Amino acid sequence: MPRLFLPAVLITLLAAGCADTDTVDAPAPADEGAETGALPHDVHSHARPAEARVTHVALDLTADFAAQTLAGTATLSIETAPDAEEIVLDTRGLVIERVTDADGNALTYDEGNPDPLLGAPLIVAFPAGTERIVVHYRTGEDAAAVQWLGPVQTSSGQPFLFTQGQAILTRTWIPTQDSPGIRQTYEAIITVPEGLTAVMSAEGNTPDGQPAPDGAGTLFHFQMDEPIPPYLIALAIGDLEFRELGPRSGVWAEPQVIEAAANEFVDVEAMMTAAENLYGPYRWGRYDLLVLPPSFPFGGMENPRLTFATPTILAGDRSLVSLVAHELAHSWSGNLVTNATWDDFWLNEGFTSYFENRIMEAISGPEYAAMLESLSRADLVGDLADMDEADQHLHLNLEGRDPDDGMTAIAYDKGAAFLFTLEEAVGRARFDAFLRDYFDAHAFQPMTTERFVAYMDRELFADDPELRAQVDPEAWIYGPGLPENAAPAESEAFARVEAQAEAFASGTAPTALATDGWTTHEWLHFLQALPADLSTDQMAALDEAFGFTETGNSEIRFAWLRTAIRHRYEPAFASLEAFLTEQGRRKFILPLYTDLAATDWGRPMAERIYREARPGYHAITSGSVDAVLGAPADA
Repeated sequence: MPRLFLPAVLITLLAAGCADTDTVDAPAPADEGAETGALPHDVHSHARPAEARVTHVALDLTADFAAQTLAGTATLSIETAPDAEEIVLDTRGLVIERVTDADGNALTYDEGNPDPLLGAPLIVAFPAGTERIVVHYRTGEDAAAVQWLGPVQTSSGQPFLFTQGQAILTRTWIPTQDSPGIRQTYEAIITVPEGLTAVMSAEGNTPDGQPAPDGAGTLFHFQMDEPIPPYLIALAIGDLEFRELGPRSGVWAEPQVIEAAANEFVDVEAMMTAAENLYGPYRWGRYDLLVLPPSFPFGGMENPRLTFATPTILAGDRSLVSLVAHELAHSWSGNLVTNATWDDFWLNEGFTSYFENRIMEAISGPEYAAMLESLSRADLVGDLADMDEADQHLHLNLEGRDPDDGMTAIAYDKGAAFLFTLEEAVGRARFDAFLRDYFDAHAFQPMTTERFVAYMDRELFADDPELRAQVDPEAWIYGPGLPENAAPAESEAFARVEAQAEAFASGTAPTALATDGWTTHEWLHFLQALPADLSTDQMAALDEAFGFTETGNSEIRFAWLRTAIRHRYEPAFASLEAFLTEQGRRKFILPLYTDLAATDWGRPMAERIYREARPGYHAITSGSVDAVLGAPADA
């Protein structure tokens, strides 16, 4: 997924008492033992895969929009140790009706004590030789992975459903072993109300659907033959249309959005080609996108074959398509080679952020890529200033904490900076060959930090210990902050932008500034470079010249609204309220509420808006805002 981290102030609150800030994770030895590929213990799963593990999930579910439930069966293919007598699954809030073997014979099961974060283990006993178990169930009222939208919350006026399983929410709609290291293939039969279409992160065997046998709705069949981590099993249902983008790519969206989406994503095939030229063939068949309703909490989610994307990237000028490059890059880093546990999240996002930059360099040129890297570095430096040292390591210790706590600039930007530093140290040609071999050698496998370090030592540094000492991977991976040897992240374009910001601060009228042809990233840097003490007249002059308050570019509007809050620029407040109520992307929503809540005058406004907007947010977004504002009394 794209960068979706919490503000540093919130991370600090969540981390309080969870770690000793003076302690550095002790690095595990990078030796041949780290290359065995054995699964580490996942503190965010009840599963015991060494005894019995799920290898395939077959779903047969009916979506009931009136009851807001998914109900049916999950048939799990399992592999067991010779002496295994039970399998442990992850569930959270599921209503388990019964468990049987493949022939319908009842199996004994026990639902363990629920943990507020991890949910309850579902422990199923089975006789020797059992290869499949069938769980009959339905989702509960608080299935956090499933967002049910009413007609007023969609563009089409039809109901909509989508799932979001990352990090540990798949267990709220599928009873399986919900650990990223336990890769599973899957298939599904999904029954939906007539007139709606189902799509999944899998091959659609019946794109137009089939009438349900009882005449109640439409059936859609799906199949994913490559093993994936369970958080990538994804479903969406709605009034959807499809447009082809290229021979192996296309876009799904509601009818009112489909043409704008198809126009925005015309460069997808070129991105796929650029990615393959860098790091090898795309292994998932098709690459389609689904533009979701505005309540989707993330910018995008890299579900195989079907990236979920927020409509906030539909700027009308293709200026925000680097998000697509990021999600596409996950087809290698994250989907193909996956963090084994959430402590190793940087192996997904750091690699993907680096890869995204390389794709955008191939598509838009080195100067554009340099701007992206410079912005990321600035985000990282800003977040480090207020972040607990224990959360500044690439390899984290998230035991007892929500893995979402690790979705910060560290995983994304420090991870990418480490890879840029490796590239600078060994040379681009050699580093590209290393990464391509890395993806090939570990395709469809989980990866740990220790295993990566062992591979890196063998393939990059075996004959050059001095170079390894110069890079000092341990300082990057197990130490806080940004090491002094970080490769520079500089942009000549941003230097020119800073000159214009200084000119404005010195009295030059906004209309006299040299801004022709600026990209989104230049505008964002301009807003960041403005003086901290702008007057209302200066804010108004900028707004009149550049239309920041009403821009259709969500990234620029977001940056401007934060500036408006800092300076209490009231002409932007109507736009601020609309922005907070018309979409639910957490990257935008959470910082704006946090900024408002930090002021005496803004907190009442934030609480008033949140009472209205909260029902339309996904649970991931509302949970984050609740931590800042508290849930409204009527929530």
